[in-house]
Amino acid sequence: MTNDILVFAEQRNDRLHPASAQIVTAAKALAEKTGGKVVAAIVGHELSQAVDAIDRTGVNEIIIVSDKALANYSALAYRTALTAVMEQVKPRVFLLPATFMGRDLAPRVAARCKAGLAVDAIEVRLGEDGRLDVKRPLYNGKATCHVSFAPERPVLVSIRPNSYAAAGGPGGAARKNLAYQPRPGDDRITVREVIRTGGEIKDVTEADIIVSGGRALKSAENFQMLYDLARLLDAAVGASRAACDAGYQPHSRQVGLTGKTVTPKLYLAFGISGAIQHLAGMRGSKVIVAVNTDPEAPLVKVADYAIIGDLFKIVPLLTEECRKLRA
Repeated sequence: MTNDILVFAEQRNDRLHPASAQIVTAAKALAEKTGGKVVAAIVGHELSQAVDAIDRTGVNEIIIVSDKALANYSALAYRTALTAVMEQVKPRVFLLPATFMGRDLAPRVAARCKAGLAVDAIEVRLGEDGRLDVKRPLYNGKATCHVSFAPERPVLVSIRPNSYAAAGGPGGAARKNLAYQPRPGDDRITVREVIRTGGEIKDVTEADIIVSGGRALKSAENFQMLYDLARLLDAAVGASRAACDAGYQPHSRQVGLTGKTVTPKLYLAFGISGAIQHLAGMRGSKVIVAVNTDPEAPLVKVADYAIIGDLFKIVPLLTEECRKLRA
């Protein structure tokens, strides 16, 4: 086992996922302690733009596993590819973003490599004794725990998006190609096509900005206001459970304990009172802005900024100002 830190540079259609640049920041801090290099592994097909993007984060080396069979994500094929990278690099720590892909891959690769595993981390660091300390949230952020790993074996850690700032660097990393060699059984899953739902609006778990609405919007048609604002902000559209149960939005956009847990840089909540289950799903947001007619609403009390007023007046005003700024 080396002192190197390996990161999974997740990409989709040759576009680097923003969370990949963020985990490089954590990897650099660990590499300073271990004295090793930061090595990025990227898997897929026709990856020139994504490779250039991860190079600009300041990694020392990039291992490229490119094959037509890897053009679409397949858990088994990507597991085999990353296992081969692990066997070549022999890293002390392997970091992955805690995205849908990262959550799917981390336990599969850890099992193959007989490595330790910690998921959904918000902080990683090496102690003076060489043990890896991983900080993880519990009970939807109400508490945290620390998981410690001995230095004798490799560890895989998936890190929650937006836990670290994106890394930057001079570029010029060494690039190495590693051939994909499928293992028996990898073809049990064959991905023919990936169809994206929701148009160009991002998924709430992967966005830096979320524009979220509650039952106060009164109809699915009124949610179009939030979609217009989200497009200007390059944001995702979320919804409370009440809004989803009323049929205003699909449950795939629900934020909360029974929906999705999000940690954006900016969370804009329109007409959401802030039930406990909703707060549990978004309390990790860096900045929270609440727009509500009730100054005593729970979400207003926890927000960094609050606007007490009618969302049907405020949303159009915000949208118009955003248009002016973009112009």
